[in-house]
Amino acid sequence: MARPKKHRMVAFNPDIDYFKPRGIPMRDLSEVRLTVDEREAIRLADLVGMSHADAGRHMNVSRATFGRIIQQARRVVADALINGKAINVEGGNYKMVDDVRTFLCRDCGHRWVEPWGTGRPQTCPRCHDENFYRCRS
Repeated sequence: MARPKKHRMVAFNPDIDYFKPRGIPMRDLSEVRLTVDEREAIRLADLVGMSHADAGRHMNVSRATFGRIIQQARRVVADALINGKAINVEGGNYKMVDDVRTFLCRDCGHRWVEPWGTGRPQTCPRCHDENFYRCRS
């Protein structure tokens, strides 16, 4: 029995999920499928410039697994670009991360949100104390 796949964490999900070459009618196009987690791998490695190790941690997978994801993603995109195919972005084994994180100060009771990916705040913005924790919204 195979081990169940871990969900790959995806932090960016644009509204765009389909690309096609200009000037070729849809009925004449072949299509390739790029999964949502493969698109995230391309974003992290090629657009943001993260190392495979950092991007793997970001997606909650090992460096080696990230390497396999990005290799497959690049193969799909190359096939589409070289052979004039449309790219349909859908599916995959992923979970969207929250856009924001909520924190609660133990001292003054202040609750605030921080954007995801900005690191842990140093202090509470109201009382400037370090005695706070991340909580569920």
